[in-house]
Amino acid sequence: MMLPASGGSLSKVDLWQPSSISNIWGNTVTDVHTSNISTEALLSYLRHANIQHKIIVKNLQKVVENQRASTPRRNRRSISKYDYEDYHTLEEIVKWMHHMNSTHSNLVHMFSVGTSYEGRPLYVLKVGTTKPSTSKKSSKREIWIDCGIHAREWIGPAFCQWFVKEAINTHKSDPVMKKILDQFYVYVMPVFNVDGYRYSWTHDRFWRKTRSKMRLNCYGVDANRNWKVNFCEEGASFNPCDSTYCGPYAESEPEVKAVAHFIQKRRKRMKIYISFHAYAQMLLYPFSYQYGAIPNYKCVESAAQKAVEAINSAYGVRYRHGPASTTLYLSSGSSMDWAYNNGIPYAFAFELRDTGYYGFMLPEGLIRPTCIETMLAVKNITMHLLKKCR
Repeated sequence: MMLPASGGSLSKVDLWQPSSISNIWGNTVTDVHTSNISTEALLSYLRHANIQHKIIVKNLQKVVENQRASTPRRNRRSISKYDYEDYHTLEEIVKWMHHMNSTHSNLVHMFSVGTSYEGRPLYVLKVGTTKPSTSKKSSKREIWIDCGIHAREWIGPAFCQWFVKEAINTHKSDPVMKKILDQFYVYVMPVFNVDGYRYSWTHDRFWRKTRSKMRLNCYGVDANRNWKVNFCEEGASFNPCDSTYCGPYAESEPEVKAVAHFIQKRRKRMKIYISFHAYAQMLLYPFSYQYGAIPNYKCVESAAQKAVEAINSAYGVRYRHGPASTTLYLSSGSSMDWAYNNGIPYAFAFELRDTGYYGFMLPEGLIRPTCIETMLAVKNITMHLLKKCR
């Protein structure tokens, strides 16, 4: 995003929150990241415009370098000592998925729903207490969980891995987890945007989009604006260089098309869809693209309320909850709205920790508490479905 600076020049900033300039109104708290070269121009503009502001992190590059410093140590570890309180590269996550599949075949089945723009497999773990069945008459209901649709939101993939680990380790000792895995198959996609996630490790820590080649020498599409639901309307951009670019057409991204095709085939059994994002500490439900209550509002609102209470019970962290359009901002083409409009009655999007101090750079020391409280929320949502909305 370009902002006017002194002398008529332009200052380039990376908009973190909200994700689109169209969602910035009077008194909107806005988080931006800018380069060292552009900082003075931006600060000068803010002062002249009499806009209140403060610098949260003075040297973001140093924070990035410190976070990556542990990578060489991790690479020397065996997969049996996999640390769920670290962020992991795509290669590490894929290796871990293979390990889960081979060592817990009674609970986990690994497969691919397609390939990314750059040709990487789109891996999913199917978690359940019975062996995978090819029968189309299976009566078990299903849950879909995806993480990492936006590349820079590393806490998402960390949670997806944590969820699988907890499912495997506690299904015998935790009655709630046992019930979930007995009555549902849970499909977990730890990294949706595999190309973008890898790029965020190798080139640009704050990359958001996919990596498809677009016109104007720009790359990538916002994979959460690319679904067939009110495509490229409010909260999305037609400019290929923008971070919220919707793409040339709905499902233009092979990642979105592959997941949509997989879910659509199973929508009669799929009862819960949850997508994990960061950051804002919110639990959102449809609609994103318009105001107004969904038909099963009371049921979904009750589940969300209990889920955020469960989050708060762990460490006192407060989450806001409600329809995405009013709780966060209007946006079109989102996976959550698409899932709901395709018959999945419980469709949610989490915005995990924090509210802006760390932003996308949530320290590894906060992975554990974030995942513990989020597990409580997911369990609550699932149990709510079993008790209330059959």
